[in-house]
Amino acid sequence: MLSEPRSGRLAAWGNALLAGLVSPDDAALAIVGSDAVHRVEGLPGESAPVGLTLALGRLRALGVSGLRVALPAPGHPLGLSGPPEFNARALEAEEAVVCHGAALGLVPEVYEAGPAGDVHVEVVWHCLPVREAPPADVPSLGEAERELAEALRDATTVLSRLDVAGSGPVAEAAVEAYRARAEAGREMLAPGYPPRAVRVLELAQRVGLLVSLAYENGHGGAVSASEMGARVAALRPVERTGRRAEVAAYNAYVEERER
Repeated sequence: MLSEPRSGRLAAWGNALLAGLVSPDDAALAIVGSDAVHRVEGLPGESAPVGLTLALGRLRALGVSGLRVALPAPGHPLGLSGPPEFNARALEAEEAVVCHGAALGLVPEVYEAGPAGDVHVEVVWHCLPVREAPPADVPSLGEAERELAEALRDATTVLSRLDVAGSGPVAEAAVEAYRARAEAGREMLAPGYPPRAVRVLELAQRVGLLVSLAYENGHGGAVSASEMGARVAALRPVERTGRRAEVAAYNAYVEERER
């Protein structure tokens, strides 16, 4: 979770558009981000891939009133509701968007093209049928915030003792990049989200950064097999809790509307 998931941008800014808080062009620009182009394939009523602006308008016409995020991992179908075909596609991509108000979901497929140093990214969102059921294992914002605090408190002693928070210039650069992004306008979510969702997302992404650095920097201070096992055991629930909180933050818009 070193960077914002594309499903998060699509859900957040798609929800802002559905609420009438941003224009279609502004929403599409925010969703694409640094990618070259996004298209949506398989939309009902469309025989070919279409651009984001048209796709979001079509989804609204089909009855979509909100967008949820799923961030599944092996053994953890977080945010998914089926069917198996959609779940498998989402698990392969490690993310998806599930529509509220219509039995549709969107899974990104990412393509890279161009020479080294000038690579551009194109994304195709595959629109597929989903099962209309509650998403798996998604906590409320309040639950997510409490779980994050508890997971960090329980893991801090082990992580510190095993020196897994990352060190050296690569880790320091990653931390500084995160801090710079966090301070640049504070626009972590699109308009319309409650402040608590922004707070939970920021903490969840900070937890994701810690876990990513820990995994990327080898075994840190864990020099024995037992210490390495303890390190993995300490990181796994923290990573899982971070993903659950991130999904809760992105899905807060739909949950607020349902209440």
